Amino acid sequence: MPDNMFELAISAIVIGAALVLYRAIVGPHVFNRIMALNFFGTKTVMILVLVGYVYGRPELFLDIALVYALINFTGVLAFLKYAQSGRLDR
Repeated sequence: MPDNMFELAISAIVIGAALVLYRAIVGPHVFNRIMALNFFGTKTVMILVLVGYVYGRPELFLDIALVYALINFTGVLAFLKYAQSGRLDR
């Protein structure tokens, strides 16, 4: 029973990620698109954690999810800085 619950949660997150990906493609402004990609990265982290619990290796997948979250956060900050000023060195 708990495995079905995790699979249902993963399915719901994937559907949410598809909606966010739609916003990233259709978004009216560049900032909306960047934030949609940030939400997509957050949903990817949640999927990684849930997959870790489904396969019985939460410690391994949690480490991968944390590294991915840090890369996602840093990338979003860099894109926002570039979108605001056109350069990354200021």
